[in-house]
Amino acid sequence: MKQLFSFLKYALLLGVSAFLMWYALKELDFQKMWDELKNTNYTWVGVSLLMGVAAYISRAYRWHMQIKPTGHSPTVLRTYRAMMVGYLANLVLPRMGEVVRCSILKRTDNVPVNTGFGTVIAERFIDMVMLLLAIGITFLVEFNRIRDFFLSLFTDKYTGLEQTIDSLYWVFWVMLGATVVILFIVLRYLSRLRQNSYFQKAASFVKGMLKGVFSITKLDNQGVFWAHTLFVWLMYYGTSVIVFFAIPATSNLGWGAGLSVLVIGSLGMAAPVQGGVGVYHLLVQATLLLYGVPKEAGMAYALVAHTSQTLLVVVMGVISFITSMVHPSQPVATEDNPITVHEFKR
Repeated sequence: MKQLFSFLKYALLLGVSAFLMWYALKELDFQKMWDELKNTNYTWVGVSLLMGVAAYISRAYRWHMQIKPTGHSPTVLRTYRAMMVGYLANLVLPRMGEVVRCSILKRTDNVPVNTGFGTVIAERFIDMVMLLLAIGITFLVEFNRIRDFFLSLFTDKYTGLEQTIDSLYWVFWVMLGATVVILFIVLRYLSRLRQNSYFQKAASFVKGMLKGVFSITKLDNQGVFWAHTLFVWLMYYGTSVIVFFAIPATSNLGWGAGLSVLVIGSLGMAAPVQGGVGVYHLLVQATLLLYGVPKEAGMAYALVAHTSQTLLVVVMGVISFITSMVHPSQPVATEDNPITVHEFKR
């Protein structure tokens, strides 16, 4: 029954992606879009792919830095492989990639899944902060266009939102009340819970996860870590701008438009559907309309930018998966699991 539910959930997400792609394409002149795609300069696409590779390598090194303070020391190469397999899994099962990459690292370097997952949570939090920073900069630079985008997005829905705001307040207070009750019960029966094996396992899991989350406070070199973080987001921004030059209709757009595409495209990629398919295309197309780019050219840009980076993830992810499975895992010495080496003398 659980497997059936999971299948239906992911089938529904795939259906949403397909519907959004159909909706984005249904009113386009395919001949005009095809003309834009035929005239694409794939040299610039190749440059964007190199920037994508650089971003992934930098992210892998940054994740490696996060893991080291937990008492485990996987190589950067194995960290990179696990991360790319996780990104590959996200193209099939949204939000499963985080668990998959931690499982791969458990197999290859004996890093506990809960500890690895804690580092991923910290990583996602940092990405959220960087995205919010990018949104803030974009609003300062491109305020009028971004304002128009959000107004056009929410104007038609404002009346319905206003009518349901009271219901949202009720949901908030009910959830808050339920949280308080659960906390009271846990504290009230804490001594009994500590004797329960399931509670002990859950507490141990949370403890290991928090160890991973707070590893960011024990980094060997904070400066290098944040330099990699900045570099990763500069590469993301660079890929948005570089692909402009590949499409004739977007080749005259500037760095401000690149900021808008980065922010709106990132929001589309964060949607809980396979690889952001449909959501990314629809949002980027709408964003480029604000800069006078026709719908067909905007969709051509979205297709080239998204498809090229997706294929990059597929190629790098498949290679990483094969090499991770072929190379046998080795026992790794850690603070929690030291390896004793016995010497035998004749």
